[in-house]
Amino acid sequence: MVIEIGHFAVVTALVLSVVGLVSPMIGLQSRNGVWVAVARQAVTANFFLLSIGMAAMIFSYVSQDYSVKYIYTTSNSKLPIFYKIAGLWGGHEGSLLLWVWVLALFCALAARIHWKSQPVVMPYLLSIQSLIQMGFLLLILFLSNPFERINPVPLDGRDLNPLLQDPAMVVHPPMLYLGYVGLSIPFSFAMAALFSGRLGEEWIKATQRWTLMAWLALTTGILMGGYWAYYELGWGGYWGWDPVENASFMPWLAVTAFLHSAMVQETRKMFKVWNLFLIILAFSLSLIGTFLVRSGILSSVHTFATDPGRGLYILAFLSFMLLLSFGTLIFRSPKLRSRVTLDSIVSRESAFLFNNLFFLVALVTVFVGTLYPLFVEALKFKKVSVGPPYYNAAFMPIALGLTFLMGIGPYIPWRKASLDYLKRLFIKPLFIAAAVLILCVVTGIRNVYALAGLTVVSFVLSVIFADFSRISMVWAKRTKVNPLKGFILGCISNPRRMTGILTHIGVLVMITGIIFSTIYQTEKIVILRPGETAALGAYKVKMTALYHVEGVNWKGEEALFHIYRSGRFITTLRPQKRIYTVSQTPTTEAAIYQVYMGHLFLTIPEVSPDGSWARVRALHNPLVLWVWYGGAIMGLGVILNVFRKGWRKVPEGQEVSVKTVNPVPQSVQTESP
Repeated sequence: MVIEIGHFAVVTALVLSVVGLVSPMIGLQSRNGVWVAVARQAVTANFFLLSIGMAAMIFSYVSQDYSVKYIYTTSNSKLPIFYKIAGLWGGHEGSLLLWVWVLALFCALAARIHWKSQPVVMPYLLSIQSLIQMGFLLLILFLSNPFERINPVPLDGRDLNPLLQDPAMVVHPPMLYLGYVGLSIPFSFAMAALFSGRLGEEWIKATQRWTLMAWLALTTGILMGGYWAYYELGWGGYWGWDPVENASFMPWLAVTAFLHSAMVQETRKMFKVWNLFLIILAFSLSLIGTFLVRSGILSSVHTFATDPGRGLYILAFLSFMLLLSFGTLIFRSPKLRSRVTLDSIVSRESAFLFNNLFFLVALVTVFVGTLYPLFVEALKFKKVSVGPPYYNAAFMPIALGLTFLMGIGPYIPWRKASLDYLKRLFIKPLFIAAAVLILCVVTGIRNVYALAGLTVVSFVLSVIFADFSRISMVWAKRTKVNPLKGFILGCISNPRRMTGILTHIGVLVMITGIIFSTIYQTEKIVILRPGETAALGAYKVKMTALYHVEGVNWKGEEALFHIYRSGRFITTLRPQKRIYTVSQTPTTEAAIYQVYMGHLFLTIPEVSPDGSWARVRALHNPLVLWVWYGGAIMGLGVILNVFRKGWRKVPEGQEVSVKTVNPVPQSVQTESP
């Protein structure tokens, strides 16, 4: 009975999404604000109805109701309660229900937060959000129904995919959904601006926090997925250019470009078309990611559905949204021409323009690498793959260019920079970067990408710290305090800039970690018997035992290793080779030991049937922790930016001038009952 209540609530939500789509249009046509208020109540009710649907599914998971087909396929009585609940988004149908629930939550919040401040665009916003909700609810109810019953009722479930039975993977999908769906709010504001004719900077300001939070969620989801792959899949890497990894990376590239480009529109009223294009592209790519993951056309541990009917529907819905959004942008483009032009190629505006171009090239690179095999397979009926060599060769120069622009863009003046100013600003950092390059060569580093990356990172860091020094001295002199207090006062005076620089420092830390952990990774694959030893650089790995172990819902083999450095014992490691008893799925459980800022990484991918030997894979990943430390610093910068004071402060050099085009009548702007 509980599952039927949840099903009925979701069906009712579909009806109300139609109300939310149509009633604002009636309100605009009839110039009656009551209809818009009805839409607001409809989207709020939708959130509560979908919450009932989610609660019904979670209750059924906890109570082990295997008469529900989806629960039967993604759960088992032996699963810990944590993973039983996570089974809700461990498959296709439940993940879509979570998606639309998050969408309803964000829509209800946006309607509440912006109801008074954005009355003109609110009817359009509610209609667009309701349209997206309706599209996903139709998919859920008619093609991917998580409430479907089966008969006869099985005694037990088929179990959750063992690879997903991990804390990081439990949190990873919801974080990505928060990012994907979070982009729907800036997208809806952008479309509302196009439909209403309010094409100034208002929609940019209204969506700043939404965009930052979506970016933060996407970044967190991507990094958590990388960490999960690092220790759970047993291959010792965190990014393999998997097509589904790319599906989350592409919208991240687009929204990162938008965050930089939006600052130019705020300050100089330029890049209006760029910004609308980028935010529409970012949300469209999140829909494309949904199509790739859930259509069944990709083969990956991340993918769910294999039903072509679902893929066809998602493709049709995606095509409709692309046609609607980009078609409207093209139609409105004559009104988006800016009267402000670039005064000089050497200016902050120009740096941001090149920044956008680099991000766009990076996006096209990943897009082509992801979809090219699909097109070839469809046309020539053969499978091809595009692997890390293509991405690394194409992406590395782009990443270096973006990093270099990160070091000069925020510090070049608006409009035009003189040659003398550039010399004063960058001459010392260039000398420092050259010194680092020479030092790297002297110490034996010969890899071209490592040399280029470390040189660019040192240049950007030098620019940042030189800027910190100037801020510190200026404020210390102005307020007659010591340089440290002067620096703190300088940070407080311009929190937006300082949080952005903190995010950039996180990027530099991450890049350094990527360089050392990939280019200077040490690997050894060897077959060992108990008592035998293998060398791994300066370390020795000795297998002392190999024995059978069992868990709640798995059994397997575990090896005991003693690790030595320079003849001195430092630690023991216990990697495992498991087989989950219900699904008979094998997994490789890594054993990891932190060495300075790196890892010693051990797995036993294969164990002999008689348990006399194991194939051992040993890795030393130097500075690999910097990848996630850098991500944490990036996240901290964004969090401080989201919660900084002075959000309503007008940027320097920008005057407040709000002109309403095709205003909604006062009756539409009334507060809902």
